[in-house]
Amino acid sequence: MSLRAVLTATVVLAFAAPALAQQAPAAPAAAQPADPAEAAFEAEAEAFEANVQAMTSEMQAAAAAAGADRAKASADLDAIAARYQPGMDAFATSLEAFLALKMAEAPEDQRARMTQMGPILVGQIRSAPALTKASILQPAAAPAAPAAE
Repeated sequence: MSLRAVLTATVVLAFAAPALAQQAPAAPAAAQPADPAEAAFEAEAEAFEANVQAMTSEMQAAAAAAGADRAKASADLDAIAARYQPGMDAFATSLEAFLALKMAEAPEDQRARMTQMGPILVGQIRSAPALTKASILQPAAAPAAPAAE
């Protein structure tokens, strides 16, 4: 797996948790890979990243519109998550296929890392809507700090 693909996956996962995304560095620009499979996967990853950003913005707007009504906010975020879930699942499946393809040509140490990290990345991608919902609702659920007197 190329450095660009790893960076893309890292950035994608950072957007799955909006609290972390605020501090996530941008991926450096790189030349398009010569491998057509890698180029196709990177294009898919970029589309996925944009999809996650759109989902996050939509969820944040819905939570703000619901105001203090946590039940409405939760229901609205569930509806948004349900619309985006098929795209998350499709990208996770693409990642699994891409990793399987790259494992065949990777050195042993990289195969070991990919075998270990692949299922974690796939799980995080599949759970991105739920993680995003939780991170958006979490600040409202946090108890207020006691006032200092």
